[in-house]
Amino acid sequence: MPGLVDGNPDGRGGGATGTDDRSDAPHIAVLIPVKRFEHAKGRLSGLLQPAERVHLARWLAARVVAASRPHPVFVACDDDGVASWADDIGAEVLWTPGVGLNGAVDSSRETIGGKGFTHLIVAHSDLPLAVSLGDVASPGTITIVPDGRRDGTNVLASPVVAPITASYGASSYRAHLRQALSLPYRVEVRRDSRLALDVDTPGDLAHPALRTELPEWLRTILANRR
Repeated sequence: MPGLVDGNPDGRGGGATGTDDRSDAPHIAVLIPVKRFEHAKGRLSGLLQPAERVHLARWLAARVVAASRPHPVFVACDDDGVASWADDIGAEVLWTPGVGLNGAVDSSRETIGGKGFTHLIVAHSDLPLAVSLGDVASPGTITIVPDGRRDGTNVLASPVVAPITASYGASSYRAHLRQALSLPYRVEVRRDSRLALDVDTPGDLAHPALRTELPEWLRTILANRR
């Protein structure tokens, strides 16, 4: 019977990936919505200059793309600069102008499903510690990875055909969980300390787990301004 599992407190996933040759292994795609880099990380404006915030947003997004491999990566965007960046990094661009984050995810799910993928992982573009995102996916399962406050949804993995309406924004974790529990799928809430960390505030950049992960240029800036 479908049900809720609250699992993996050590952050290590055991889900199937697209490289698994079992007959029930899902054909996974990863979707990363990316806003215009110049508009990203506004809450860091007291710490970083505009060009530095752009550089940080690009670095974060590239980390999430790398963590998505070897699965195909799609970037939903409505900005030419982001689209060019996505092309350069080897992701497929899904152009989603004027529909906002939730509309972009919903329309991209439909497009990706039409390409033959059976499982979709939606990941935010600012997860600096993300690794092996494909491990979040599991056949017949909706997996939700909340942020550290259990308010937002940092990663959402589900069968492409699962009728989940994107509900990002305040309390998105609870909104997605309510939807998932109403559907005939196994539901897992994945407690993953690495995926729970997103970067929005100066406090996030000061997280101890990031000390050795941040690029040297950013470590230098932070050391000089604190």
